[in-house]
Amino acid sequence: MDFAHVIAFNLTLLAAIASPGPSLLFLTRSSMAHGRRAGLAAAAGLAVMAALWTLTALLGLEGLFTLFPWAYGLLKGLGAAYLLYIAWTTWRGARQPLSEVNAPSGKRMFLQGLLINLGNPKSVMFAAAVLLVIFPPDLTAYQKTFIFFNHLAVELTVQPLLAVLLSTGPVRQRYLNLKPAFDRIAAAVLGALGLRLLFGR
Repeated sequence: MDFAHVIAFNLTLLAAIASPGPSLLFLTRSSMAHGRRAGLAAAAGLAVMAALWTLTALLGLEGLFTLFPWAYGLLKGLGAAYLLYIAWTTWRGARQPLSEVNAPSGKRMFLQGLLINLGNPKSVMFAAAVLLVIFPPDLTAYQKTFIFFNHLAVELTVQPLLAVLLSTGPVRQRYLNLKPAFDRIAAAVLGALGLRLLFGR
């Protein structure tokens, strides 16, 4: 393993973080709706779970999903159900002013971020494929540890930066002006992603 492998891996991570999906949508709404503190907590939860999926792939545990497809299906079903729940609560509260909503605690936002990424078992398959393509075989324990902490460092740099940008005054004000429409669009997308996760391969 050399520096070029790490650069390629980090570029892939940046593309994955920026790609549309439940993680980015959750971070966007959390930051704009509840402010910087909530956004940073959500970002930390998303980051930790994403890095843990890579660690799982490095340890070869994705093979468990192949050996025990019911475990994969169970986690996939739970993840889809959670996305649908988030979609429903977002839709239901679309017309409710934020002043009437209790601001979520940092702990709650962190846990929700963890659950959003935990609920997508395809992440470990993606991580395994990326690791296989980018890195040489027979990585040492030290190299695997480095890859994990490198992934965590990238996530903990980029996700909070996005949260800060999305929670700035002008961005939040625009969200507040369009809250009902934005929340219903977000709910529809999250619901569609949940159904895709539930019924897709």
